[in-house]
Amino acid sequence: MQEITQNEFEQEVLKAGKVAVDFYSTECPPCEALAPKFENVAQLYGEEVKFVKIFRQENRDLADRLEIKSSPTVIFYDNGQLVGDKLSGGIKRSELINNLNALLPVEKVAEISKNIKPTVSHYDTLILGGGPGGLTAGLYLCQARVNAVLVDIMLPGGQISSTHQISNYPGFVEPQPGFMLAHYMSEQTKICGTKYKVAVDVTDIDLENKTIVVDEYETIQAKKIILATGASPKYLNIPGERELKGNGISYCATCDAKYYHGKEVVIIGGGNTAIEEADFIAKFASKITIIHQFDHFQANKEAQEKIVANPKISIVWETEPRGFEKDGDSIKVLTENLKSGKKETLVADGVFVFVGMNPNTDLFKSQLETDEWGYVKANEDMKTNLDGVYVVGDLRSKKYRQITTAVADGTIAAISVTKELDSF
Repeated sequence: MQEITQNEFEQEVLKAGKVAVDFYSTECPPCEALAPKFENVAQLYGEEVKFVKIFRQENRDLADRLEIKSSPTVIFYDNGQLVGDKLSGGIKRSELINNLNALLPVEKVAEISKNIKPTVSHYDTLILGGGPGGLTAGLYLCQARVNAVLVDIMLPGGQISSTHQISNYPGFVEPQPGFMLAHYMSEQTKICGTKYKVAVDVTDIDLENKTIVVDEYETIQAKKIILATGASPKYLNIPGERELKGNGISYCATCDAKYYHGKEVVIIGGGNTAIEEADFIAKFASKITIIHQFDHFQANKEAQEKIVANPKISIVWETEPRGFEKDGDSIKVLTENLKSGKKETLVADGVFVFVGMNPNTDLFKSQLETDEWGYVKANEDMKTNLDGVYVVGDLRSKKYRQITTAVADGTIAAISVTKELDSF
């Protein structure tokens, strides 16, 4: 693996045959999650494909020229020609492998595949998800001397890792950077003794038999499972959104706000996340326009007051976006006023979307009882309808979703699991 600069790009990439390029940033949880996957596939394919990393923040001219608008972004070259998919955001190991396989002859792919050996491991408890709920469960389990493993497709921390400041977590007088609070929680759990398997792809889950498969080759079996997979940002599902994701449309301010220094940005949303992230983005952008479907915000009053008082920020009320279009280096945001029906077009350098969350249940939602919004139901002990399966954090059906409620869920689930294991 080689780290290069934009001055070396032509020689080390365009003239180097088959190459995989990772554009990364600092303080970027998806970048940190990608790093071990990128290294892993580099070990597998390194004799056939060259792997390079480029620090996006110090090589912006090249990133702009290649229309790299999000971190991380991985692109592929074959003899100087851009090929395959432009991967960005939460990149899966399988996506990397699919694009690498497309670069190589079939017989070479088969040869590399032979080097991947299936494995099986056993634990008392498997925690799926490393947000505050999962980390707290891991801490309580290891203190109870329960053999537990925490599995996460990202690095531990969950949503708090990409929240720039948290001002309401007990015990901290000053607001804490989200990534630091996530780090404290993770280190405490890890030092206690919980095993970690993070930055992996979960490819199969059988809750009935308490079995999961990670990275398509490692099977993990457990006596109990605690689900803590949380929730992910909602898409607007309007024309142009998917096409421009990672190319001007972002869902992570911590990851991408720094690239809009002195530029104009549109933010869509009016809840706590949208307003808190607007405050953060305002540290970089020269102008922010917030588009919100209602005539008032749903965020906490203190955050609202800061936003309203910021001269950089204007608000378009009772309006929804109807589509996005690329316009050179800018993005056109097509809007409609919900009262008058008037349609207008806003032009910005980038767009951030914060319109709520969806529960991360794709791999197991058919196996569990859920509420009308897809969140998993549980009793006061965090037990689901399946024996030995528990749910905590933002994934659980409940009225309030906060860090503190996730921590409480994790505590209760771990104690419940410990008592059940002790009764065997």
